[in-house]
Amino acid sequence: MALTQDFKKSLYQSLYKITDGNATIAPEELCCYAYDATNQMFMPDVVVFPNSTDQVSEILALASNEGIFVIPRGSGSGMTGGSLAVNGGIVMAMGRMNQILEIDCDNLVARVEPGVITGEFHKAVESKGLFYPPDPASSSFCTLGGNLAECAGGPKAVKYGVTRDYVLGLQAVLASGTVIRTGVRTAKGVAGYDLTRLIVGSEGTLAVVTEATLKLLPLPESVKTMAVLFYTIDEAAEAVSAIIKESVVPRCVEFLDRSSIECVKDKFNTTLFNVDLLERIHAMLIIEVDGSNQVTQEDAQKIRDFCMSRGAAQVIIAADSNQAKELWAARKALSPAMFKIAPNKINEDIVVPISSIPEMVKRIEQIKKRTALSIVSFGHAGDGNIHCNIMYNRQNEDEQRRAQSAMDELFSHTLELGGTITGEHGVGITKIKYLPKEIRQNEMDIMKGIKKVFDPKNILNPGKIFI
Repeated sequence: MALTQDFKKSLYQSLYKITDGNATIAPEELCCYAYDATNQMFMPDVVVFPNSTDQVSEILALASNEGIFVIPRGSGSGMTGGSLAVNGGIVMAMGRMNQILEIDCDNLVARVEPGVITGEFHKAVESKGLFYPPDPASSSFCTLGGNLAECAGGPKAVKYGVTRDYVLGLQAVLASGTVIRTGVRTAKGVAGYDLTRLIVGSEGTLAVVTEATLKLLPLPESVKTMAVLFYTIDEAAEAVSAIIKESVVPRCVEFLDRSSIECVKDKFNTTLFNVDLLERIHAMLIIEVDGSNQVTQEDAQKIRDFCMSRGAAQVIIAADSNQAKELWAARKALSPAMFKIAPNKINEDIVVPISSIPEMVKRIEQIKKRTALSIVSFGHAGDGNIHCNIMYNRQNEDEQRRAQSAMDELFSHTLELGGTITGEHGVGITKIKYLPKEIRQNEMDIMKGIKKVFDPKNILNPGKIFI
């Protein structure tokens, strides 16, 4: 949808007025909102920065009347292009709506605006002895609104679930500008259809969330973090599957393959790790348990003994929170560190049944050998969620072809093992062509029908999810 310069200027003036001057059409500023973590670029026509539900409503009503696309955007950290203006239009950057409106310690709920940084929300609730488990790797800069749009997960999902499990209710604005409220503030509520869960994970295609009511938990008294080193990747994969069957339920089980370890080995504390051993292992698990002091001590020891019996080369239990932070700092440094291998990556977030992790790991190794590409595998293995990063140079046509082939094969194996093509990142634009391989036509038609009810003019984040 190409807008004429005169129309673009008129649109900008209207948005400028609605938002009290918080809109831009300056090319150098539009560039800042033209890309995300996929490193693809699509220039919007206008970027607007609302600071209230009323402003969001006015913007959408204007866009609906004029038939202009609107793309909601958080911090732009998405991995599948969900916040990109692939067809031009208005990028609605939600960063100014960044208030924690309420933390209700008596009822264990909070109300937040979508622009709140996830990590800042963690700190705020933890200062009151409360706990919000969803914890994506980008928590230091991603926003709660973006987490809602993609139904983000993170390491703790194995025990505590993902974002949708903590959203009680929403205030949102439809494409027409109509403001709706969904869900409840109570622990239970089954009145009518669950519109809240429908909107969470819809990637900004159904409504723009302007407020969320989130469920909180009491902060665990104690957390124990450990690193488990294995000589072979098969032993580590089999240990993951076996640990989940045990009576101890870890709050996270993170997996790093040899390539991952190589990328961040300079981040590991040499007083904790035997350097020579670190060079010989081919997989690592980072495991956490939480609960009372006594329970975490006992659970950590049980997992240590169990892993040693399954062939672990070493189990390191962090002595304190500082050592635990060092382990997690290495894990969270992994994504940018992978560019040591190649200038470009395709980051996939497949999920398979936990019992299929060993087989999936074997198949990833086979894809590596067949394509002769580096594939770095890590992720939330405790719930079957493996992040496979296909490293390549997009300027090299042969490498680009092999990378595409690797991705095709990866998804085929995932679906064959009863898994799904995305556990956290969403479909966006990068997985559109693969969605019909997982979702049958009958179900796809229902989804498209829902989209039409919410957004009959197809102005909200078009070009995402559906072909």
